[in-house]
Amino acid sequence: MERPGIGVAARPRKPAWFRLKLPTSPEFAGTTALVHDLRLHTVCESAHCPNRWECWSRSTATFMIAGNRCTRACGFCAVNTAKPLPLEADEPARVAEACRRLGLRHVVITMVARDDLRDGAANHVAQTIRAVRQQNPDIIVEVLTSDFNGSPESIHLVLDATPDIFNHNIETVERLTPSVRSRATYRRSLEVLRLAREYAPRMITKSGLMLGLGETGEEIETSLRDLRAVGCDIVTIGQYLQPSPKHLPVVSWIEPEQFNRWGRLASDLGFRSVASGPLVRSSYHADSVDVTSLKSLLNAPPRESESANLMAR
Repeated sequence: MERPGIGVAARPRKPAWFRLKLPTSPEFAGTTALVHDLRLHTVCESAHCPNRWECWSRSTATFMIAGNRCTRACGFCAVNTAKPLPLEADEPARVAEACRRLGLRHVVITMVARDDLRDGAANHVAQTIRAVRQQNPDIIVEVLTSDFNGSPESIHLVLDATPDIFNHNIETVERLTPSVRSRATYRRSLEVLRLAREYAPRMITKSGLMLGLGETGEEIETSLRDLRAVGCDIVTIGQYLQPSPKHLPVVSWIEPEQFNRWGRLASDLGFRSVASGPLVRSSYHADSVDVTSLKSLLNAPPRESESANLMAR
C-alpha cells in the first residue's frame, strides 16, 4: 500500500536539545531475551519507539498483539503493512507470562489494526486482558486499541474484560487526519472514546496527539477541547518522529516550552492526567499514573475550570 503524503517540505534538522541517551544494562538485555523467548511483538520495536532503550532498561515493554502485520498504512507509523497471519490462540497466555516474569505492576497492551476480522480482533484483546489478570491479579491493565471501524459491539467486547484504562489515540488534528491516518477518521476516533465513556462510565479513557506534522496552535487547542468534550481523562502530547524516508516528514520541531504550554492548557481544560513533552508517547511512563486516585475522581463532581470549558463547547 502507498502511504499518504502531506506535500513536499524541506526536512528540518533535529534540534540540538533533542538527543536520545542509549543506556545499556542487564535489565535491557533481560527484557530483550524474554520478549524473544516468548515470541512476542512489542510496539517498542515494531514502531521504532525512541524510548525503547530507557523502558527496556526499566524492565518494561508495550506488548503489541494480534500479530505484527497491520491492515492499514498510516503515514506516520513504522509497523509493517501486509496481509495478516491468523491469530495465535496462545498469545494471550504468553503476554500474561511475560508480565509475570517481568513483575509488572502496570502493563500496556496495544494492537495492530485487523480490518480483516469481523470483530477487528476485539475478542482477542479481551482474552489477553483476562489472561493477564488471571496470572497477575494486582496488575493495572491499559489497552491501546484500534478504532474497530467504530463498531460498538467490538468496543463493548473489550470493555467487558474490564481493563483499567481504555486508550485510543486521535493522533493528529482534524485537518491533517486524512493525510496522516489510513482509513481512520477524526470524528470516528472521538466517537470511540465517547462510546467507551457511555458504556463504562467508571473506565479511565485516554488519548494522544503527535505534534510537528504542520498543525496550528488553534487546531491543537480544538483537538484538546474535542477530547474533553467526549470525557477523555488522560492525554499524551509528543513530538512526531519520521521512522523512515518513506514516511511523512517532520514539518517542525516543537520546543520544550511549547509542550509545557500545551500541557498547562490540557490541565486547565480538565484532563485528569497530562503528559506533554518531545519524547512523550502513549505508553511512556504509563505506570506513573495513579489509577486508584483517577478512578475515585470519576465519581467526583467536575472541577470548576472543567465545567466552564465543557460548557463552552
